[in-house]
Amino acid sequence: MATALRLAGQADQDRVAALAERSSVILEKLRNGAQSRRADERREPLFTIGKAADLVGRTPAAIREAEKDGRLPAVDRTESNRRVGYTLAQLNDMRGVFQTRPWRQPDDPCAVVAVQNFKGGVGKSTLSVHLAQYLAMRGYRVLLVDCDSQASATTLFGYVPDLDLDESETLYPFLREDERVSLDYAIRRTHFDGLDLIPANLRLFQSEYELAARMARGQGALLDRLQQGIASVADRYDIVVIDPPPALGAISLSVLRAANALVVPVPPTIMDFASTAAFLAMLDETMQVLAQHGMDTHLAFLRFVASKVDENKSMQKELMRLMSQLYGHSLVRTPLKDSAEIDNASARLMTVYELEGPTTSRSVRDRCLAYLDGVNGEIEIDIRSMWPSHDARLRREGLA
Repeated sequence: MATALRLAGQADQDRVAALAERSSVILEKLRNGAQSRRADERREPLFTIGKAADLVGRTPAAIREAEKDGRLPAVDRTESNRRVGYTLAQLNDMRGVFQTRPWRQPDDPCAVVAVQNFKGGVGKSTLSVHLAQYLAMRGYRVLLVDCDSQASATTLFGYVPDLDLDESETLYPFLREDERVSLDYAIRRTHFDGLDLIPANLRLFQSEYELAARMARGQGALLDRLQQGIASVADRYDIVVIDPPPALGAISLSVLRAANALVVPVPPTIMDFASTAAFLAMLDETMQVLAQHGMDTHLAFLRFVASKVDENKSMQKELMRLMSQLYGHSLVRTPLKDSAEIDNASARLMTVYELEGPTTSRSVRDRCLAYLDGVNGEIEIDIRSMWPSHDARLRREGLA
C-alpha cells in the first residue's frame, strides 16, 4: 500500500513537472513575441507642450521662452516643424530650471506607502504601479518595491520574472542574509525617469518559509529587515511604494513594519467587502501583537480605494454608498472604475500611462485617465501632508 502511494505521488510530481516545463516553453514564446515591449526596449511616454506645462507648473509660453533664450534645449521637431513631444527626463530638467521640483526636504520623512489587502484580485498591483508612475510624472523621486512573489508589478515593467531575473536581483538575499546592509544591489532604473524598481520573482516565496522558521526560533527582529533595507536607500527618494503579497505572512508583516502609510484597494462586491472586513480585523490584531513586542506601527494615513468599480451593477452602487458611510473621509473620493484600457494595457505588459494612444476609444481612455489621476492625486496630497516643508504650499493651493 505504501509503495502504491509513493508511485501515485511520483506520477503526480511528474505530471506537474511536465506541465511546468511546457508552460515555461509557452512563456518563452510569448516573451519572444513581445520583444518590442521588453524592459530593455521600453521608452518613456511623450508629453505635448500643454501637458508638459501643466505637469511642470509653468505656461507653454514660459517653456518656449526658456528654449528661445537657451535655458532649455530646443526639443526635436518633425519635418512639418511640430514638436515631437517632451520626455519625462526633459520635464524634470524643466523643473530644475523653473525651480518647481516637488521633492521633500531632507528633514521630511520619506513616505513609505504600502498598497495592501490580504485578498488577491483586488487591483493591488495595478494601483501600485499606476501610483508609482503617476508620482514619477509629477516629478517625485520614487522607488517601487515588489514584495509579491507573483511579481505582477515587475511584469508590468516588461519583465518575465522567472526568466529575466535571478533571485539575487530581488529582495530575497537581503531578507535572508543578515550581513547585507543595503538594498542598493537590487535597485533597477526603469524607463520612467525618476522611478526605480526592486523587482520580484517566484523565489521570493521561499523567504516566507525561511523568515517564519527563523522567527519561530526567536529571531523576531527579522521583521525589521525590510524597514532597514528601505532606510538604507531612502535618502535618494521622496516616496517608496510597496506592493506586498496578498496574504498575512512574514513578508506582509515586514511591509507593515516598514510602511508609514497604507492604501487599501476594495472592489465593491460582497466577497471583496467581506474579505476587507476580515483584513481590517486581522490588521488590528496584528498591530496589537506587534505593539506588545515593542514594534509599534505608525501610519500617517490610511486610505481606501474603491477599485474595479462597475456602477452599472446595482449591488455595486449600494456597496459604494455603504463604503462611503463606513469609511468616511478615509475613502478616496474618486472610484477606480473597471476599464478595458487597463486590461488592454496589462495584456501588453504596460500601464495606461505609457500607452501611446487609446486601445478602445479616446473617450474611454480619457475617462480611465481621469479616474487614475483622481485616485492618485488624492493620495499625492496625503503624501505631501506628511512633509512639513509642503505645509505652506498646500495652504496656498487650498489643499490643507
